[in-house]
Amino acid sequence: MKMRSLVFLLGIALTLSSCSKSDNKEDSKQADSKMPVFTLSDSSTYEFGTIQEGAIVEHDFKFRNDGEYPLILNNITSSCGCTTPEWPKDPIGPKQTASIKVRFDSKNKTGPQVKTITVYANTEPAYTELRLRGIVNAAPKPDTLN
Repeated sequence: MKMRSLVFLLGIALTLSSCSKSDNKEDSKQADSKMPVFTLSDSSTYEFGTIQEGAIVEHDFKFRNDGEYPLILNNITSSCGCTTPEWPKDPIGPKQTASIKVRFDSKNKTGPQVKTITVYANTEPAYTELRLRGIVNAAPKPDTLN
């Protein structure tokens, strides 16, 4: 009799724990669906083509918040000091659009270039990567007089 009671109580405990787990998953899905969503209008990579060393490339990465809560860009970093991002410091409301301006200075940079810009925000996943890509031709060397 005691064994039956123990098995019965164990069965109830397992049933209750599995119910609470599925509720937690549903709560988590519900919270995720309401989070801010960073959606780019175009590609995450901007191909700037071939430029001459010393040229400056600027590009605006346009995006929209497709979530239900304000999108906050916490920080943006770049893979090189030659690449400077500018971004909105105020929250971007649901369905609002904004842009991140990225400036690449090709001074002392030659050959194939790939610059990564990492956007940290209150989204899931917590960051998004953007890229500038192209080729920088070396500037002509000045003639030296002998």
